[in-house]
Amino acid sequence: MNLAPYRAALALPGVRSLVLVALVARIPATMTTITLTLYVVLGLDRGYGAAGLAAAVMTIGSALGAPLLGRLVDRRGLRTVLVLATVGTGLFWASAPALPYPVLLGTALLGGLVSLPVFGVVRQSLAALVPEQHRRPAYALDSMAVELSYMAGPALAVLLATSGSPRLALLAVGAGLVLSGVALFLLNPPVRAENEPTPAERPVARREWLTPHLFGLLAITAATTLVLGGTDVAVVAVLRAADQVAWTGLVVALWGAYSLLGGFAYGAVRRPPPPVLLVLLLGLCTIPVGLGGGQWWWLALALVPAGLLCAPSLTSTVDAVSRLVPSTVRGEAMGLHNSALTTGLALGSPLAGAVIDATGPGWGLAATGLAGALVALALLPALRGHQEAVGDTTTPEPVEVAPAGGVDGGRTAG
Repeated sequence: MNLAPYRAALALPGVRSLVLVALVARIPATMTTITLTLYVVLGLDRGYGAAGLAAAVMTIGSALGAPLLGRLVDRRGLRTVLVLATVGTGLFWASAPALPYPVLLGTALLGGLVSLPVFGVVRQSLAALVPEQHRRPAYALDSMAVELSYMAGPALAVLLATSGSPRLALLAVGAGLVLSGVALFLLNPPVRAENEPTPAERPVARREWLTPHLFGLLAITAATTLVLGGTDVAVVAVLRAADQVAWTGLVVALWGAYSLLGGFAYGAVRRPPPPVLLVLLLGLCTIPVGLGGGQWWWLALALVPAGLLCAPSLTSTVDAVSRLVPSTVRGEAMGLHNSALTTGLALGSPLAGAVIDATGPGWGLAATGLAGALVALALLPALRGHQEAVGDTTTPEPVEVAPAGGVDGGRTAG
């Protein structure tokens, strides 16, 4: 395996510290939905329907708030947004244990709107720190860090809510998010490179960058997480139907490990497939996973091809969006990308659940895989044609590592 692209990316000033801080800062962010769900069920003695509604409301708020906060980063600087989001996030999670369910439901929308934009901020900063020809391995590292965060965060949330108390879990998530905001504030990674213009120097109208191609990339992004969200639900259902639910943790952990391996390989290849082709393959490889039986070992083996495509599919869409939009609107574009990720997850889980209820667990995987593949297939001619028209800009070139303070010096005030 060629490790040179990763060494080159990590050698750039600021990249290593950003990746490490992001790995830790994302853990509380991955705990939010399941912590709120468990609190409503265990702490407020409500049903799963009420818990799902609260989680959905917060998810909607996050999807709406991500591009707004991204635009604010572009206009006012990172630190202004981090102060706003950290204070707002801290207030929501600190007050949540004292709120009755109807009030909690309303404030969950506000909590989502001001949720700490750690995912978008990290991706925007990587685009500023890393030259375009080296972004793919940098984003691959970031995707692998996200996988590790998702392996740790939800499990920690369940442990806190069940071994401690649901209210303690809420407060722990809030404290973790506040500490993450403080860490990012102190790190203050740049949101644009030194040679890139500011919005005041080069204003860009939305019609210039909100192009059909960008909307196509966002649709592909949503299709990716639709498949992943549906797979998450369907795997549990398949194992439960086979009375092997105890193996769920191992199967999901192996699925994440496959994704890590795929992301590592994707970042090292010289000419990767375009995002639309990766998502098409992801959907096609997901369709047969649940149709071969409910044995845990079969499921773990059947997930290998789709698992290897998870991180590459996500990495490729981030990389493509970062290349497509002007640097002056990169924060808003990354916010839209994050909203697409959230939308796909919000659609995938209920789609799989509805199909499972109507037909059976294995068909939940087939339905979400088919849905993702159909979206990619519909967009394949346009998006692949655009990729060929712009050419391949991913071939690594020699890296000139700036001296200390070189790239890090280009920080946006705020």
